[in-house]
Amino acid sequence: MGQRVRIADIAEELGVSTATVSNVIHGKTKKISDETVRRVQALLEERQYIPSMAGILLARNDSRIIGVVVNNHEKYEGKVLEDAFVSASMNALLFALEEAGYFMMIKAARDWSEVERFASMWNMDGMVLLGFCDSDYEKLRAKMRIPFVVYDGFFETDRGICNLTIDNFDGGRQVGEYLRRMGHRRALLLSDNDICVDAARMAGFREGFSEGKTDFLEVPMNREGRRAFYRENWERIRACTAAFAVSDVYAAEFMHFLMERGIAVPGEMSVVGFDDNALCETCFPRLTTVGQDAGERALMAVRALKRLWDGDGEPVGEVLPVKLIVRDSVQKAFS
Repeated sequence: MGQRVRIADIAEELGVSTATVSNVIHGKTKKISDETVRRVQALLEERQYIPSMAGILLARNDSRIIGVVVNNHEKYEGKVLEDAFVSASMNALLFALEEAGYFMMIKAARDWSEVERFASMWNMDGMVLLGFCDSDYEKLRAKMRIPFVVYDGFFETDRGICNLTIDNFDGGRQVGEYLRRMGHRRALLLSDNDICVDAARMAGFREGFSEGKTDFLEVPMNREGRRAFYRENWERIRACTAAFAVSDVYAAEFMHFLMERGIAVPGEMSVVGFDDNALCETCFPRLTTVGQDAGERALMAVRALKRLWDGDGEPVGEVLPVKLIVRDSVQKAFS
């Protein structure tokens, strides 16, 4: 394969500037004679010049690039894009943005400052951000001039940031009410924290579970740590007949741990997750969970970005409803 043809090569052969060749490639020909345009285009075709897509997009006023940045938190153990919720969100965003005529560029970042640097490298039209904290979004709003929307931010008051979330409290409430109707009176709550989104899910559960007793287990963020934690807290686990995990990943993992220890699910312990990821249908037993629509939230993101581009009022958040999806991992409690 021959060496790639450069803009400088075309310019030198024709005796014109590299700026002239670049302007012809990018369609900026108002100040260039028709004859020069014809000569440049003919040689570009003859030499089979392949333009840099990045260069073309950067040169346009509207690049049609949407940056999607997810927080590469330590709990993902270096596999953030393999997380079921994250991958489902990325998949839905990809198709929603393509349908609207945009390119999606993905980055995993550990710190908000990486988001700012990423945005400055490309002529982005907008961004979608997942998994950062309240203060991070405040800093980014002050630093960046391009519009962005947030997935699952947790803002106590209106901060002028477009937050696209789901009804986490109601999802937890639905689970609590369901387990109470199924006769359960003691339940575990499994999460790696007791703040923001997870706190809302557990608060909703406690309301729905009403007079039932709950035991919160704040689990470690790494898999092996969680297994050791469950072994250390075995008596607390066995004192309950049901468990509500704030994510499907934690729920499926907990079910597997129980069955390894000879505990039947749902015979001796009912388990419920949250998100309705793909693994809910493939794990055994199939996991009861709270469903959220990744496709609808992706469409919400596109609509929200368009409103921000159009200057259609102040940024506003949207809340997507959720629903309990009953499968095989819950059964009635026996007294």
